[in-house]
Amino acid sequence: MIAAGRAPDVEGLGLDEAGIERDDRGLIKVDERLRTSRDGVWAIGDMVPGPALAHKASDEGIIAVEHMAGLHPHAMDVLKIPGCTYSRPQVASVGLTEAKAKEAGYEVKVGKFPFIGNGKAIAMGEVDGFVKTVFDAKTGELLGAHMTGPEVVELIEGYTVAKQLETTEADLMETIFPHPTLSEAMHESVLAAYGRVIHI
Repeated sequence: MIAAGRAPDVEGLGLDEAGIERDDRGLIKVDERLRTSRDGVWAIGDMVPGPALAHKASDEGIIAVEHMAGLHPHAMDVLKIPGCTYSRPQVASVGLTEAKAKEAGYEVKVGKFPFIGNGKAIAMGEVDGFVKTVFDAKTGELLGAHMTGPEVVELIEGYTVAKQLETTEADLMETIFPHPTLSEAMHESVLAAYGRVIHI
């Protein structure tokens, strides 16, 4: 795999002449409602900070248009944007990594569960990979989730919803996950963070 990176294509748009501020990478500076430094001008997508993902840009477009219409849209929170890599095995994540959480000053509890312990993954013959969850040890807040393995680009949305709803470890531990499903690995990862894992 080769990743060459991305850069904003903003040259020739007259941003400097319009007084629209950019950061040191050339990205347009925006607030949580996608407003630029110039009144009446919003920016979204790959030309603003944050991950260069289609689903992020789509949500940004909704936020910007609702704000233009005088509504009160939700703010963009990059820690609630799921990232997906459509490789084999697939990779997906949302929120902070364990290292970033510690760097931010959190005391963390971390759970990890391998797909080799998941009945559905075994039946599918796709046992490579794992699910990892990161929690704030003091509050139980879900800080991040990271997965690699079968269909994790579909599974990550469960943790994305959990972050949006400010779900705690207790909520996730008490949730019933259907059997046999790959999602059970998510439950087991949460249980593992608190020494309650069942199938390993």
